[in-house]
Amino acid sequence: MLVLVTPGQGAQTPGFLTPWLELPGAADRVAAWSDAIGLDLAHYGTQADADAIRDTSVAQPLLVAAGILSASALGAVTDIAPGAVAGHSVGEITAAAFAGVLDDAAALTLVRKRGLAMADAAAITETGMSALLGGDPEVSVAHLEKLGLTPANVNGAGQIVAAGTLEQLAALNDDKPEGVRKVVPLKVAGAFHTHHMAPAVDALAKAAADLTPADPTVTYVSNKDGQTVATGAEVLERLVGQVANPVRWDLCMETFKELGATAFIEVCPGGTLVGLAKRALPGVKTLALKTPDDLDAARELIAEHGA
Repeated sequence: MLVLVTPGQGAQTPGFLTPWLELPGAADRVAAWSDAIGLDLAHYGTQADADAIRDTSVAQPLLVAAGILSASALGAVTDIAPGAVAGHSVGEITAAAFAGVLDDAAALTLVRKRGLAMADAAAITETGMSALLGGDPEVSVAHLEKLGLTPANVNGAGQIVAAGTLEQLAALNDDKPEGVRKVVPLKVAGAFHTHHMAPAVDALAKAAADLTPADPTVTYVSNKDGQTVATGAEVLERLVGQVANPVRWDLCMETFKELGATAFIEVCPGGTLVGLAKRALPGVKTLALKTPDDLDAARELIAEHGA
């Protein structure tokens, strides 16, 4: 059983979209998306520096566009035949497009509004996120709460991401939880999936009200709690609420295991979720779709493990 997953913010790197735009029709497709949402995706994906693509209002649409573009290079979702789809953080919007809940245009319109709303919320207070490597999750969560931080991403495989003010994160760096080897600041511009994002929830709810979601055509696993979601209305409701709720990727991976996953493909810019899967899902074949050079290997995996 094949699982198709999409990464969240922080996975982007300068120029990562460049080789994908060389595929037939890709540049025209991205240009049309750019016109529709008022953001030059090709420029940001090929020429912009790390600081420019760190901007939440840029990074999020760029990631969704890259995910859709790279997956479509493999064929339609019916050709890929995943047994389940899921996304980490903003990647859930890409996964909703894979599952047929939103069409590509609606997904990009929604993520553009999400990015702008979250950027506005992040501007209210200086906040950020840092990954904790190692340690016991229960010990780490208790320690974070003592410092006033939120365990915004519980990723499994020994990784938790803390979110809060810059002062709180500085205190964490000086006072790590017992067993944590390292605290790594993430390339994001706010404390996402915390109460700091509450203003963005209201803005996103208004944007979502204009959409008509369809029910998922493949099993959709929600990062709110790792549960499968059967209706488009509930998927959309969860997409709105998750900007201020923690991501439980650990529970998603438990669901993949329960569903019988044997292969795991992470779309562009892949790597982060594959790294977690290698540690948490032993025996499952993994592949990160980083450039078009990875497409042949991905097709082989799909042929072997697709439904």
